[in-house]
Amino acid sequence: MPVPKQPAFQARPIPVKAGIGLRPPHFKRVLSERPPVPWFELHSENFFCAGGELLDVLTRVRRDYPVSLHGVGLSLGRADGPDREHLTKLKQLVERFAPALVSEHLCWGAIGERHLNDLLPLPYTEEALDLMATNVQAAQEFIGRALLIENVSSYLSYRHSAIPEWEFIAALAQRTGCGILLDVNNIYVNSVNHGFDARTYLQAIPPKVVGELHLAGFTRKENLPVELLIDSHSQPVADVVWVLYREALAHIGPVPTLIEWDQDIPELEVLLAEAAKAEGLLHAQHAIAA
Repeated sequence: MPVPKQPAFQARPIPVKAGIGLRPPHFKRVLSERPPVPWFELHSENFFCAGGELLDVLTRVRRDYPVSLHGVGLSLGRADGPDREHLTKLKQLVERFAPALVSEHLCWGAIGERHLNDLLPLPYTEEALDLMATNVQAAQEFIGRALLIENVSSYLSYRHSAIPEWEFIAALAQRTGCGILLDVNNIYVNSVNHGFDARTYLQAIPPKVVGELHLAGFTRKENLPVELLIDSHSQPVADVVWVLYREALAHIGPVPTLIEWDQDIPELEVLLAEAAKAEGLLHAQHAIAA
C-alpha cells in the first residue's frame, strides 16, 4: 500500500496585523468557529511528533490561516552548538507546513544532555556574541530559512557583560542575517529589573531587521527589597507597555504583532480584544506612514 502523501502548503505571508498565540485551550473553538484572526503563532516543539491529534490541529489551522512557528527549546546560546535532533525535527516541521515566520530566542537553556526548561540570558560579551552568531548561522543553514531571534526577559545580569543587550542583538542580526522578533514587554521588564531606559533600547534597534513584535503581560513581585517584574504571560498588556509599543511602531513602522498569553489563559474573547487594541495602533501607524 503506498504511503499517503504529506499535505503540501504554499507559502502564505503573515499580514501586518495583530495575531494571537494559539494554545491548547482554544484549539477546539478555533477549529470549529474559524474566528477572524489574521494569523496564529504556535510553539514549534508541541508538534515534534510523527502524527496524532496535535499535528492534525496544525494541519487544519494551517489550511485556513497564516502561521508563525515559535521555538522555545533550541538553546541557540549553548556552548556545544545546536542540538542536531532538535534541528532535524524543526526542519521537517518547516518543510511540511511552510510557516511564514520561524523564530527562537536569544538565550541558552541546555548543555549536553541537561535541559533546564528555561530561557536563560547570556553574558553580553564578544565571546558570547561569536558563539551565538555561529549557532544561529548553523541553524539557519540547516533548516534553510532565516530565523527571527527574540530578546528574552531576565532576572540577573553578569558582572563581566561588556555590551549593552540592545547592541548585542543588533550586532547578531548584522552578522548572521537573522531578523529580530522584538518583544516590547521584555524590553520594559528588563528596563525595570536592570535599570536602563527602555527607549534607549528601542532606538538602538535597526528598523529594517525587525520582522515581528510581541506583546504580553507581566507580574510584579511583591514584598521584595527591590522592584522585580516577571514576564509571566498571565495578564493583559500593561498600560506602560502599550505606550512603549506606540513608540516602537513610531521607530520601526508597522510590523506583524502578536499577543502572547501562556498562563492563566482566559477566554478567546479576551485575547481577541487585546489583539484588536494592537490592531488599532497598527492602523494608526499605517495612516501616519502613508
